[in-house]
This record gives sequence, structure tokens and C-alpha cells, in this order.
Amino acid sequence: MRLAVAIAAMLAAVSAQATAGAPDAQASLLEQRGRMPAEFREHLFGNPLTVRVELDGQYLGDAEVLLHEDNRVQLIGFVESIDSPWPQSERTRWAEQLAEPLPLGICAPQCRGLAALHYSLANSLLSLLTPATASAEQRNIALPASGSHGLIVRNSLAVHGGQDQPASARYSAELSGSIGLWSTVGSYQYYAQPGSTDHYLSALYAQRELGDHFVRAGYFLPTFEGIIRQPRAPGTQNDTALGVMFGSSDVLLADTRSASVYPVYVTANRDGVVEILRDGNLLATQAVKPGVQEIDTRRLPGGIYDVVLRVIEDGQEASRETASIHKPSRWRDPTRRWRYSAFAGQQRSLLDSDRSMQEGEIAAGAVVNYLLHPRAVAGATVQQIGTRRATGLSMDWQASDRFSAYTNFYTSSDAGRGVDLQGLYRYRAGSVVANHARSWAEQRHRLPASEGAPPRWETRGGWQDTTAVSITHRFSHRDNASLRVARSSGFTRGTGIDVSYGRRETLFGRHDVNWRVSAYDRPGSRFTHYRRQRGIDLTVSVSLGSERRSYSGSLGSRTGEAGQRDGYVTAVATQRVDGKILRSVNGMVTAERSGFGAGAGAYLQSPLLEGDVQLYRAAGSGHVGGSANLDSTLVIGGGHAAVLGQGRSGSVDTGIIVDVRSDFPDIKLRADDSRGGGVQLRPGRNFVPVTAYRAGRVQFDFHGRHAPAAALQPSTISYHLNKGGVVHTTVDVLRTFTVMGQVLDADGNGMRGVQVINHAGRNVSQEEGFFTLELSARAPVVELRYPNRISCVLTMEEGRHPREGDVLMVGGIGCPPSVVAH
Repeated sequence: MRLAVAIAAMLAAVSAQATAGAPDAQASLLEQRGRMPAEFREHLFGNPLTVRVELDGQYLGDAEVLLHEDNRVQLIGFVESIDSPWPQSERTRWAEQLAEPLPLGICAPQCRGLAALHYSLANSLLSLLTPATASAEQRNIALPASGSHGLIVRNSLAVHGGQDQPASARYSAELSGSIGLWSTVGSYQYYAQPGSTDHYLSALYAQRELGDHFVRAGYFLPTFEGIIRQPRAPGTQNDTALGVMFGSSDVLLADTRSASVYPVYVTANRDGVVEILRDGNLLATQAVKPGVQEIDTRRLPGGIYDVVLRVIEDGQEASRETASIHKPSRWRDPTRRWRYSAFAGQQRSLLDSDRSMQEGEIAAGAVVNYLLHPRAVAGATVQQIGTRRATGLSMDWQASDRFSAYTNFYTSSDAGRGVDLQGLYRYRAGSVVANHARSWAEQRHRLPASEGAPPRWETRGGWQDTTAVSITHRFSHRDNASLRVARSSGFTRGTGIDVSYGRRETLFGRHDVNWRVSAYDRPGSRFTHYRRQRGIDLTVSVSLGSERRSYSGSLGSRTGEAGQRDGYVTAVATQRVDGKILRSVNGMVTAERSGFGAGAGAYLQSPLLEGDVQLYRAAGSGHVGGSANLDSTLVIGGGHAAVLGQGRSGSVDTGIIVDVRSDFPDIKLRADDSRGGGVQLRPGRNFVPVTAYRAGRVQFDFHGRHAPAAALQPSTISYHLNKGGVVHTTVDVLRTFTVMGQVLDADGNGMRGVQVINHAGRNVSQEEGFFTLELSARAPVVELRYPNRISCVLTMEEGRHPREGDVLMVGGIGCPPSVVAH
């Protein structure tokens, strides 16, 4: 309603101008033609006119349009767009939307994405107004009206085995889908090793976004979403619960930029510009008017810092003042000081080989964050999972640009009472971090074969308190050093020191050489017979020949299995291959006190899967082993399915299945998302990841600078999908050729204003009926559409007409007299 009122006001204002001599914006084309000189009136309809097109008040381009006497306009194509702020994708989009005639004036709700159209004969201006200009103040974006559907399953397989070592395998499936307005998430794990198999489902739930909140139902681990800093409460996140969760969400915020918590004002004496500077660097500029006014801080970066406001009037500095920007990191909307998440249900397992002893017990918990101050976020959590209980309190404090601290107190029936402390101090050349925390530590020890049993690994663990100080310092852009001192008690005891120094050099003026020397002295373990672990290592990495090949090597000394000193030397070479499946290979040799070892590996990537394989010989035992890690993603949507590799399978959650049908077998295309990102397409089935929840467009174009004589149909596609949604489209790459001809009437005279249409292009016959057109070689079919809406279809094959250069001359054409007469 507000949009309609705004449009009506705009048109009324233009109408008022018309009474003073300007053309009436609400007048029909017939009324506007009546004001024209008589000698120009007959050329208004049926002839292509070159006009200026503006979208929401900004220049979109110059285009040819066709005006109809029933107050409709039709866009034939853009001819020029120099100095337009809009990208080419916008021109392509509106050329497609207006390819068929559309009434001028205020549009109905379903009007191809427009709120109003207006054409001025006096200015030769076609104005397009979209609803987006009136909905900019909406807080949240709208979900797709009819929702979306789709399923994305990421499959991962890891296999490991070797001589005197039992083979083991792990398979996992991560599911992301969309059913209407709900997104679905699933996670399944399967482990297989000699003598046992384990499997469990850690997630299977549906979630829906509700403005500033979300709701979840199904099986899930008691982990929270929608908060900024979650207080830690160990020992309560091991088993799935069947229940519901409700909490805060920023997913649907229309403007993800945040404003400063405390407004910033500036005063100007006259019209001018204010420059916003930080440390002498210009962050943004903004126009100002006389008087006091608020600065738009949404475009400024996050954090808490001081800026200088420099007011420029008539090219001279009129005033300068300092202000503070308070934009808490990760807190997108400071006006909402409370953020929370809560769940309730029962401990339940599904497809779990090891059911919990607390099956059916209550599971509930909640966490809350509160923005005490732009520099301080407080948090609290409480959880009850069966007989296990935990509570926690936290404070995240950014004292200044350089110093921040985090404190977490908790009490848990599993881990007892504890505290996590962390302080971070940044200075120009590095940082200092001090922390104290309790964590679960594990150590693995390889047990030798005994009494007919094969060698095996034994794992032991326990709670451990660690206090540490770490210092990182950069001496220059080439040199850096680090130092860490840690004191542990509990599962392991003692003090450990790690120190390293690295430098980057340039060899022969073009080869980068990186070397690092590091040393450590740590508490012993059962692996070293409780003798302290000490070692020193020198590593050198260099790229020789080209960026496709690199070498690295290291040598050093460390504490061996029995506590003795163990020296080693290692050399590694990596070669990039860029084959259809094999992308890179690597080889490694090592020499230790106990013997020689070697290994080889490869990284694989194809349209169907990606991963790596490794084969190695252990230096100590001489046994041969190997491993493989493979990933692949199955995408289903729009009645079609695709299998993905190509390095994208790990980050896909929404997208479009694109089938490319091409007249050129080796063509390469690009698909670019209007919200960022793009992928390369080839003939056959492809997949284009897109942005979830927010409406956007994907533009298809030829890859590289040299495009063939071809047309893309369609050249853009719009989308609006929930997370997990998948749709399907087909893109045709049509080989084209140019035809020139003349449309004749029943008496053999040239006829102007006839639309000549092919799915690769369209045009309108000019004076005397002449036209040129890009025609698809795959389907050289042309539709002649007369002003009285009578039409017919003709076929123009290349071999039946003479050529003049690259142009096919089809001569005089027209519909049969019986059709035209009808």
C-alpha cells in the first residue's frame, strides 16, 4: 500500500508539471501522440525508437523499443550503456522481462518484477520502477513465497590399512535439504574395523527461519545456534536428543551491516561533504546539509575505534572533530541486546549401534547472551542431560583496540568445576596471548604383538588443566618468531616450551625460499617412558623451475619411543599435474635411526569426486601401508540429479543444476552469481552454488575473450531458495548466423512494424520492410508477428539462400495471404 501511494504521488507530481507544459506522466501514448506535430504522429507506433532507459532513477542504457497503440511498450534490445552504474546482468534481465509487451503505468502485483513503467515522448525516456526502492526499510528479507525443494548429500569415505595393521574404514553422510519453507539437516557416521562396527545418526531435524528467530524440531546434539559467545559447559554434548529448539537468528536480516551503538553527529554550515578517517586513512564520505545531522555508520567496518570527521565546504576544511565508533564484532544489530537459544526433549538415539544408558531421560538447556556494553558481552548457560548437569557463565570484554579478554566459569557433573581465562594483547609487530583452560587430553601408544595378538593402538585420556603464554613477533616482513610456555597438571604434568624462528628469502631473484628452525621441551608420556620429549627441527621449502613444482626438506632430533635421541632427515617433492583426474603428485623419503622410509601420494579431482591417496613404507618396521580419503556430493532438485567433485563438494548448501546443450562440443561458459561467486560450465550437467534465502540472479556468458557466433538461451536465470533448495534449468548454446530480408504485404510492398522473432534473437522490420536478425542454425525458424497480432512461422535454412559475406540474404518474405487476411 505504501508503495502504491508513493508511486501515485510521484506520478501526480509529474502530472502537475504537465499542466505547465511538460508531458503528463499518467497520459496514455495516444494522448501524448495527440500533442505531437502531425508530421511525426504516424511514426510513433510500429517503428523501433531509440530511447533512454532508467531503472529506479539511474541510467540503465539506450535501447530500441516498440510502442503499441494499446498503451503497451516492448523492448527489442539495448544498443549502448556507457557510464551506466548497472552491471550488464541487469540489462540482460530487463531485456528478457520486457521482450513481450507490458502495459505502461502502475503495475499489478504480478508485473515481471516492476512496480510501474512510464514513457515520456518529450524526453524519449522509459522509466522502470521496482518494488525494491520502497521495501528498503524492511527489517527482514522475505522467504520464497512457495518455499523450495531439494536435497544435497555430501559423502566422505576414509580407508586406512597396511601390513600387520588391521584395515579400518569410515563413511559419513552430511545432508542438507529443503521442504517448502523448512530446511533439513542430517548427519550419519559409520565405522568399520576388524571385530566391530559402529554407526550413529547425530542429526536429523528440520529448521525454519521466522524473522529474528528460528525453530528446530527433530534429532540433534545439544549444541546451540543464534548466539554470539557460548559459555562452555563440558560433559553434556555427547548424545542426541529428540525435541525442539528455539532461538535468535540473523539469517533473514535485510541489511547485514550494523550501525554504531552510539550515534555519531556532525554539524555543517552549508552543503558539503564529511570525510571519515581512521589512522589517516579514508573510510567513507557522506554528503551533509546545513545543521546537525547523524552520520550513516553502517558502511564503516566493525569494531570499537576512534575516527576523525573532516567537514569540507566549498573545497575548504570547515571543521575537524574526533568521534568513537562502537560496532561490536559479530553483533550485527546492537539494538537487540538479548540473544538466546533453548531446547527441550528426551535423550533418544536413531540408527545408533551403542544406545546410551540414559535413553529416554530428559534433555533440556538454554543459553543467553546480553550486550552489557559495546565492549562487553555476557553469557550464561544451563543444561540437564539425563543425570548430567552443567552450568556456565562467561564475559567477553574488548577493553581496547589492542586488548581483549574472555572469562568462563563452569561447574559440571562430569568435569567438576573449572575456569577458562584468555587475554590477548596486540601490538604493532605481534601479539601476546595468555590463557588457562581445562580440556580432555588423549594419548595413543602402539602396543607390540604378543601371544598371537597383532600390534594395536591403545588410547588413554583424562582431564587436564593447562596454563600457557604465547608470544608471536614479526621482526620484518621476512622474519617472524614465536614462543610458547605451558604448565600442565592432571592427566599430564610438567612445563613445556616451544620456540621457533622463520624467514623468507628470495633465491636468484625469483624463487621463494622459506626456512624455519624450531625446538621444544615438553613433559614426557608413556610413549617415551615418561622421559621428557625434546627435539629440534630445521625445515626448508623452495620452489624451483616454476610454480608447478616445489621441494622441501627437514632435519632434526627428537625423543624416540624408549626415550633415546632419534635423528632424522626428510625430503619432499610436489609436482602439479593438472590432468583430467590427477591434479598433483608428491613423493617423500626419510631416514631415521631405525631405518629408511618412503612414501608417494596423489591428489585427485574430477567432476564426480575429489580426494587424496597415500602409500608409504614405515622407517622403523619397513611395513607398507596406505590410506585414501574421497569426497563426493549428490545433488537432487527439480526432477534431476547431479554428482559433484571439482573442489566444491564441501561447501554446497543451495544451488542450481544446469544442463548445457551446445552446438559447440568444446565450449566453455561461465555462470556468475549476482551475490558473488562463479563457476565454469561445460556441455552436459553442471552445478552452480548460489546464495540461500536471498533472491538473486545467475548470468551465463562465454568464458574468455573470444566468443563464437552463438547465442545463449537463457542468458540469465533468477532464483530465490531456502537453504538446501535446488532447482534445474537448461542453457542452450545456439550457433547463429545473420539473415537480411524484407517483409512484404499481399501486394508485394514492404511492410514496417512486423516483429521478426527467433529464439536466438528478435527485430522489427523498418521502413520498406527491411530487417536483419541473428538466427539459430539448430532451429532456423522465424515467427512473423503483425501489428494486428496475426502471426505465422517460416523456416530459413542456410543452404537455400545466397550469401553475401557472413550475411544470408533471404529476400522478400511474408505470411500467406490467407493468414494475413484473417
